[in-house]
Amino acid sequence: MPPASPAPRALMFQGTGSDVGKSLLVAGLARAFTRRGLRVRPFKPQNMSNNAAVTPPSPDCPQGGEIGRAQALQARACGVAPSVLMNPILLKPQSDVGSQVVVCGTVLGNAKAADYHRLKPSLLPRVLDSFHRLASEADLVLVEGAGSAAEVNLRAADIANMGFAEAADLPVILIGDIDRGGVLAQVVGTHVLLPAAEQQRIKGFVVNKFRGDPALFADGMTLMTERTGWAACGLLPWFPDAARLPPEDGMALDSLHPSSGPRTDRLRVVVPRLSRIANFDDLDPLRAEPSVEVSVIPAGQPLPLYADVILLPGSKATRADLAFLRAQGWDIDLLAHHRRGGRIVGLCAGYQMLGETVFDPDGLEGPAGETAGLGLLPLSTTITRHKTLTETSAHDELSNCRIQGYEMHMGQTIGPGLASPWLRLEGRPEGSISPDGRVMGCYIHGLFASDAYRAHLLAQWGSPSTAAYEQGVEAALDALADHLERHMDLSALLALAAPVS
Repeated sequence: MPPASPAPRALMFQGTGSDVGKSLLVAGLARAFTRRGLRVRPFKPQNMSNNAAVTPPSPDCPQGGEIGRAQALQARACGVAPSVLMNPILLKPQSDVGSQVVVCGTVLGNAKAADYHRLKPSLLPRVLDSFHRLASEADLVLVEGAGSAAEVNLRAADIANMGFAEAADLPVILIGDIDRGGVLAQVVGTHVLLPAAEQQRIKGFVVNKFRGDPALFADGMTLMTERTGWAACGLLPWFPDAARLPPEDGMALDSLHPSSGPRTDRLRVVVPRLSRIANFDDLDPLRAEPSVEVSVIPAGQPLPLYADVILLPGSKATRADLAFLRAQGWDIDLLAHHRRGGRIVGLCAGYQMLGETVFDPDGLEGPAGETAGLGLLPLSTTITRHKTLTETSAHDELSNCRIQGYEMHMGQTIGPGLASPWLRLEGRPEGSISPDGRVMGCYIHGLFASDAYRAHLLAQWGSPSTAAYEQGVEAALDALADHLERHMDLSALLALAAPVS
């Protein structure tokens, strides 16, 4: 009889706050341990993000589902397809107080924060079921928490951090971010706030995003160990190639504010930062091009006159963001840009905004009603209950390029503008383009990641393409794994993982 396979193990990574580097650390560890021959799977019990990814159809979600973008990147680091099991609960904010709730890849409905807080205990069994099913196909599961480990005011119904760690009986590594300052207070303060049982569940800490001479922070690492009793598992230097990997947190957009003046040697792509901006990783392949400057314009600033292309991104609430766009005066800037001969591109919700009207008769994204669009394409959109979640891999007959991407939207678009499609994918028309070619929109996310098509499009816009985007992502994942191998004892970290019971 062949020897029994060893039981899968798991280790959870929680943070002292949001954007401390949990997602990238898990992605790098996933690649590193995969290279060591382990079957690794990522898992995040609950995520909150409007930057989502589509999963292929599976027995768990026959029509395909959606998970957080970070878990899709982590799956890629493991060399496996993304699965709805990797992120069973996804919250997609639609307002300041409410979100769309996605459970195991499928929309459950909308909930205000207080309602969702009451709902969470009933979701824990589904979260644990996903975790155990994922673990059954793995040697190692790397679990990512959400936000801060010390949100003790929300602990009673927690399923994202210590609540899940306790339910699954997992050891935890805490991650702090020294770049934002106050990492001693982050780590020691977390220890102070946690009850004794949760203090003991944390086995070590990592200080991330360090700049400078690590010898100068040796005393700081020692102090945190003395105050907490937790092992120092790594002081990770700043990793500049992180910018080459798809971000999940909207904080990443803060670094894309416009430069002090226009760059006449680059194609200038300007993106209004909508209040519910979604799937903004569409911008990453353009940012990777040396000949392109992408500027994300925050609220309160006009869209700059020097723009060559204005790109309207995805949004979780099309009508609400049309109102937000008008409140900033960006509609006036857009129409003036169009009159000057500038180009305008709309993706998904941005495509819907380019039409004449957006209807939401059932109030699926906010109060029921209709909102006038920008009127740049002869189309109208009705928000529907059915959510399209489809991977796209097809030949575009109009450009003679292969395109890979995905659709993720609620809404059906009709109108005479569809007779002039932007793309024709295996004979299927997609999107719309104006007669002069200066206004274009479609539902396909991710199409800029296709190198040949991006080169085709940039050539039309008068700019060369030299980037190999997908190769760059793979190279960055390998570089991140190398970075962690250099600065952490990964064998010791692996030894901390506990068997999944």
